[in-house]
Amino acid sequence: MDQWKGNSSSISLEEDIPTVVNNNLDSHKNMDDDGRIKRTGTVTSASAHIITAVIGSGVLSLAWAIAQLGWTAGPAVLMAFSLITYFTSTVLADSYRSPDPITGKRNYTYMDVVRSNLGKPASLLMRASYKNGGWKVRLCGLAQYGNIVGTTIGYTITASISMVAVIRSNCFHNNGHLVRCHVSNYPFMVIFACIEIVLCQIPNFHKLSWLSVVASVMSFAYSSIGIGLSIARIVGGAHARTTLTGVTIGVDVTAIDKVWRTFQAIGNIAFAYSYSMVLDTLKSSPPENKVMKKASLVGVTTTTLFYMMCGCIGYAAFGNDAPGNFLTGFGFYEPFWLIDIANVCTVVHIIGAYQVFVQPFFGFVEKLFSDRWPESNFINREIYLGSYNFNMFRLTWRTMYVIIITLVAMIFPFFNDILGLLGALTFWPLTVFFPVEIYLARTKMKKYSLPWTWMKILSLACLVVSLLSALGSVQGLVMGIKTYKPFSSR
Repeated sequence: MDQWKGNSSSISLEEDIPTVVNNNLDSHKNMDDDGRIKRTGTVTSASAHIITAVIGSGVLSLAWAIAQLGWTAGPAVLMAFSLITYFTSTVLADSYRSPDPITGKRNYTYMDVVRSNLGKPASLLMRASYKNGGWKVRLCGLAQYGNIVGTTIGYTITASISMVAVIRSNCFHNNGHLVRCHVSNYPFMVIFACIEIVLCQIPNFHKLSWLSVVASVMSFAYSSIGIGLSIARIVGGAHARTTLTGVTIGVDVTAIDKVWRTFQAIGNIAFAYSYSMVLDTLKSSPPENKVMKKASLVGVTTTTLFYMMCGCIGYAAFGNDAPGNFLTGFGFYEPFWLIDIANVCTVVHIIGAYQVFVQPFFGFVEKLFSDRWPESNFINREIYLGSYNFNMFRLTWRTMYVIIITLVAMIFPFFNDILGLLGALTFWPLTVFFPVEIYLARTKMKKYSLPWTWMKILSLACLVVSLLSALGSVQGLVMGIKTYKPFSSR
């Protein structure tokens, strides 16, 4: 079952799996009820996919986010996001099949779910299109693909920061901590872009499964190293200044900066709960929605505990001076080799995560062009070189995409502001608005009843939080741009 979370950009990849029509009895035994290859996923595999997909680069900013909110609001906001995420994930699990959650027709993408419950029925040819289903389907598509574009920008920034951190760590180790050891991020952004250009030419997403597995292992590795380094700092006698309300007005920040940073921190936490892409091929029996609800409970609970450790232990280690990225900005440099390993793991994870995010977007755009110009050799002709095939349109468009994303990252290399803005812009529509509207539609809840009113209040409150978080991140970007000179090495 292609399964998604409310705040994911999950776009189904089952479109790559052909529907098989075969009269052979043995062949039918290997097929599901929709004519596709039989799904074999379980609660265990689904939980693993959720955990490894969620724990990504967003975890690096949690110590900074808790530092802005303090011991009281910080953990409370983390818990609030986890509860909202779990609730909306259960709603979407029930929406995988329509109209009945157990025997209904499968919806292979988030847009299909929105279309089935809130829009018009989709024909096979219109499945990947914005045109069918009204403004809600268009908003869903815009939020999903906008999140993909924004996240690849954030990944480019994060990867370059970690690459630079490795160089600086070794510089400090060899030359002492008083040496400036300045290294420009730009060459490393170019190196990262070159790697992604090569990987982007892989035509079929399923060929990247090994990369996704490696990326998942790396995310656990660098997060665990970060927690370990934070604990070592605390045990080593670091006396970090922490407070119930976070950074102190008049000491750490001005009153207005406190407000903006609070909004931005909430956006960072929202981004941390953005599921990169949760896909699983669950068995048809027991019912997928029941299995996915159990997996969501396990996944969200585990993720929240891990986030609490990263955010709270990181804040305890660094206090109100917690860095934006707790692997690259803290004030100790030993053991340098362990810090290097953590940052290398971060880079490897992001290389894979970039592809996990962007490949479905590539497929979406290429299908649109292919449907629009079916006779074009430039768009549709596959050139085979042994076991590898390439396409001129795919080569050109995917390369240009990576180049443009890299240029934008070079112009706006602001880690926390970008993460906060991404979280703010995608959290409400994908995590709250659509699941709430789908729930109201499926249950045929009476307007202005008490449950209907509370659901609407939840959606409105989350919209306000998202808008304030977006404003905080935009303000941070504006302030950064005022003193920043693009493409210059400072």
